[in-house]
Amino acid sequence: MSLKTRINDDMKAAMKARDTARLAAIRLLMAAMKQKEVDERIELEDAGVVAVIEKMLKQRKDSITQYEAAKRQDLADAEKFEAAVLTAYMPQALSSAEIEAIVAAAVAASGAQSPAEMGKVIALVKPQVAGRADMGEISRLVKAKLGAK
Repeated sequence: MSLKTRINDDMKAAMKARDTARLAAIRLLMAAMKQKEVDERIELEDAGVVAVIEKMLKQRKDSITQYEAAKRQDLADAEKFEAAVLTAYMPQALSSAEIEAIVAAAVAASGAQSPAEMGKVIALVKPQVAGRADMGEISRLVKAKLGAK
């Protein structure tokens, strides 16, 4: 079953269960997916859906930080709930050891020697870890590997 189909089925289940909070979060995701399809005139595959979810999760994390700084816990809790719903559709995350192995292999394959060549390594790593690892963590690992040489 494709990810889009699973999301659509979950939306129907939330409607039947009258789970309005979950339904609202899923509808936001469906709207973002539809917007991407219309804007780019494409039919989203699973990888595209994961990219949309990643973007939405990043927005939620930023909003949670801002709401908590403004002492608006009610709004922060709503964003946390939406983030939890969205996270359920993400692929299983990679372990730290797996991420380190992928980064080490990419550094070796690219022949990068200095932090200035970090883009080469990131370009090799990104397709392998899309949606399954935090790119900030990947960036830190690549900097550490290239800085150590």
